[in-house]
Amino acid sequence: MDTQHNTALTRALAEVPGPLPASGVIHITLPHTDRFTVVGNHLAQHPDLSCTAVGIAVRIQSLPQGAKVGIKALAARCKEGEKRIAAALSELEAHGYLRRVRERLSSGRVITRTVFCNQPAALHPRRPAAEAPAPARMQVPAPVPEPTPVPMQEPAPVPVRIPTAAPPAPEVPMAPPAPSAPLFVPRVPPPTAPKAPRRPLPQPSDLTPELDRAATALLSDLHRHASQFFLSEDDVRRLVPGVAAWLERAARPDSIRRALTDDPPQPLKHPAKLLAHRLTELLPPAPPGVDALAALDRPRPRFTVTPFQTCEDCDRAFRSPDPGHCRDCREARAAYAQAAA
Repeated sequence: MDTQHNTALTRALAEVPGPLPASGVIHITLPHTDRFTVVGNHLAQHPDLSCTAVGIAVRIQSLPQGAKVGIKALAARCKEGEKRIAAALSELEAHGYLRRVRERLSSGRVITRTVFCNQPAALHPRRPAAEAPAPARMQVPAPVPEPTPVPMQEPAPVPVRIPTAAPPAPEVPMAPPAPSAPLFVPRVPPPTAPKAPRRPLPQPSDLTPELDRAATALLSDLHRHASQFFLSEDDVRRLVPGVAAWLERAARPDSIRRALTDDPPQPLKHPAKLLAHRLTELLPPAPPGVDALAALDRPRPRFTVTPFQTCEDCDRAFRSPDPGHCRDCREARAAYAQAAA
């Protein structure tokens, strides 16, 4: 059979102006009459924004006024998770496309308004240094010219003198305004931020043949308890040292199996990676040695508590191993004996 051709596509390609490129994308531009949104190339081709952030920005720009654009509202509309949407909103906020403004209503309640600008560079244009305006100076009024004296209709005309204007004050340059601090600081790192290196798989102190056989049997038998954990031979050989480290630390096989297969994500795409992560992060501590256990059986030291006694003179209670007088009565008796002597 001959290959079927799309005549509509062929006709549209024939109407493309100019010669068709030998490689790359070919644009067939049809005019929109309804349900369209104008998106600038500064957003669609932004060099510092991820594709997720550009898509979220286009989705927000296409929504009507008053639509909910929070993380949970966007997660309900999009296929991306909440973490990726939060990271995309932080990118848009860092580049000025998105702003969250706290406003107090007349009732006293504080609300947060989300403002999206489709072209933030138009609100805050950046001028080059050569075109930057000179610092503002104080305007000084020009001196008033002295009017010509008018002679009086008197026999003895007396010219009228008008005091001249005061000399202009020196121009005082005003200091340029201090740069304002950013209103919002993104707390979620962008997806392009470097990630911390993964911790290596735990290793036993001595991978004996017995530990190797036990770890291999446990990993090969996981699919019988959880069908999604069907491992290849290479995955089993790579994960054997981690299971051997658990067995070396006196972990029971059923406990290891439960820790590795309990509550997996749905759907599970990479079971070997999940097992390696859990073997590393959930590694139990080493069992205590003989000396540590012996320290638990040692008797605790006993503390002697001094009992209360009652003073024979003032009946005041005080601590002392033997009955007698309190400190104040002893001092009073000593002072009386010294005075009598």
